[in-house]
Amino acid sequence: MCGIVGIFDMRAGSEIDRKLLDSMNQTQTHRGPDEGQLHTEPGLGLGHRRLSIMDISSGQQPLFNEDGSVVVVFNGEIYNYRKLAEELTALGHQFRTHCDTEVIVHAWEEWGERCVQRFSGMFAFAVWDRNQQILFMARDRLGIKPFYYSLLDNGLFLFSSELKALLAHPQFDRSLDPLAIEEYFAYGYIPEPRTIFSQARKLEPGYSLLLQRGQMAIQSHIYWDVPFSASTPPMSEQEAEEELVLRLRGAVDSHLMSEVPLGAFLSGGVDSSAVVAMMAGLVKEPVNTCSIAFADSAFDESRYAQQVANRYQTRHFVEQVEQDDFDLIDRLAALYDEPFADSSAIPTYRVCELARKHVTVVLSGDGGDENFAGYRRYRWHMMEEQLRSRLPIGVRKPLFGLLGAVYPKADWAPRFLRAKSTFEALARDSVEGYFHSVSILGDKLRAQLFAPGFRRNLQGYRAVEVLRNHAVRSPTREPLSLVQYLDIKTYLVGDILTKVDRASMAHSLEVRVPLLDHELVEWVSGLPASLKLRHQEGKYILKKSLEPYLPHEVLYRNKMGFAVPLASWFRGPLRERVHKALLGKTLADTGIFNMAFIQTMLDQHQSGRRDYSAPIWTLLMFESFLRNIFSQASPASTARERKVA
Repeated sequence: MCGIVGIFDMRAGSEIDRKLLDSMNQTQTHRGPDEGQLHTEPGLGLGHRRLSIMDISSGQQPLFNEDGSVVVVFNGEIYNYRKLAEELTALGHQFRTHCDTEVIVHAWEEWGERCVQRFSGMFAFAVWDRNQQILFMARDRLGIKPFYYSLLDNGLFLFSSELKALLAHPQFDRSLDPLAIEEYFAYGYIPEPRTIFSQARKLEPGYSLLLQRGQMAIQSHIYWDVPFSASTPPMSEQEAEEELVLRLRGAVDSHLMSEVPLGAFLSGGVDSSAVVAMMAGLVKEPVNTCSIAFADSAFDESRYAQQVANRYQTRHFVEQVEQDDFDLIDRLAALYDEPFADSSAIPTYRVCELARKHVTVVLSGDGGDENFAGYRRYRWHMMEEQLRSRLPIGVRKPLFGLLGAVYPKADWAPRFLRAKSTFEALARDSVEGYFHSVSILGDKLRAQLFAPGFRRNLQGYRAVEVLRNHAVRSPTREPLSLVQYLDIKTYLVGDILTKVDRASMAHSLEVRVPLLDHELVEWVSGLPASLKLRHQEGKYILKKSLEPYLPHEVLYRNKMGFAVPLASWFRGPLRERVHKALLGKTLADTGIFNMAFIQTMLDQHQSGRRDYSAPIWTLLMFESFLRNIFSQASPASTARERKVA
């Protein structure tokens, strides 16, 4: 696991500032504390920070082909590299190392842009071909590894693993993108390909970029998508269960290659427990497992993790996160480089901190909810879809729109009594209804939160367009599969994988996600929706297939999630801090917000009339991001960038 950075002159072969390149590279030292190297030549500079996992003695980067005409910087793991190396050797290529990085160089020489279709793994890389004057870049199929890029006004193309490396370039414009702000306050993160900065983008999962010296166009090309079509003949439920276990075991097995200590996260949920169960059957030594416990039993899953650890006799490590563990707020802003409002980033940071004390590589269960329909919101969406299918939008919109308007808001009530949100969702079409269910701040709240001038600046743009754009490209119209596809394209990569990448890399820890093995994802996507969600039971086929491997209580208990007690924090120990942050100059001076409405939210939350904990946390993280960015910028640029409206 590593960090990569680069500067490419798209117009000519100008001299690259090696000192500046080194400064950009050093901002990512946490991603690779073991080594850091640079390569410069006319019009090109490449940097790499290395966390040694494979071929520790000879896997240094940037890495070249035999004659030095092709060079690569790479972040990730290519799990099928040995097979590819054998194939490429048979075709006449000569290998000097035993690491997966060198496979990328020779695969480019042999197959060009199509090389990326041969790789199985998690990756973000850039290949420079001097003879063709081509810079080729790609990101893995599911977006496990990050890739940021920017084209400066002077024709320099920058790329990096984290935004902080781009921010280190003095000519990078830190002006904020108003559309990204709209998206952030809807989703709690900024979906691909946008970033918080107008001048930077994320390369989308399953996409590549090819730049030709002398041409100024930047065009991304898709090389993979989740098919959501059956790739095998129909099979019985029992056959599907048996096939799933075989494929799951194979995916975990492929992720075990390592020359350093390896373990697994074990939350006590189905997905991480499944990974540990498969690992225990594949390795000779006891599996190293790491869990976080919470003092508040409403958030604590540690006893379920202990059941799995006992069953497989793992070497189990547990640490308790205290209820007042909120000192990470400003640290998180520095980690993520742009606003990020998933509060589970706090326990995720802590479990990575714990794991790094014992291992260098861990396997996680991320991706199970998206693959197998595990989120509760899928159940509610499918119930809403049944009603939508019975009534045309012309009837639903006025009927349920009126009911949603008059029904009282009841944040304190159980979900089935919170009919206001359901009525509002039923008044919308499928995509907009799902957007309504996943939004941290719905359309009405965002309209109240944003100042009139900022709303005008949006020119009618709404964050639902992110989902609509993906829905248009979706290979499936089946209702459950469609929202799974939307989550894979947005929430999985923009929230879950981003959260884990930054939290783990902050501790120089590599996290692997076998449930996102692309061949497993392809196969699972082709299973009938009825095998994923049945009678309100999410992950149906996964749970059935794991019954011989995991306790019934672990498989069929209610999902808890990796949450923290925000509502009580904001009414208790964080009350003064929140008021000072949200009502202070940092937010007010942007011109983005209606400060009177922020005051109203704080007052209503404090009184217990409403639960505004999620919007308050979203604002708190935005304020922390702004302070972090402003503290790095020059006074002149700070004054210019503070205003976006």
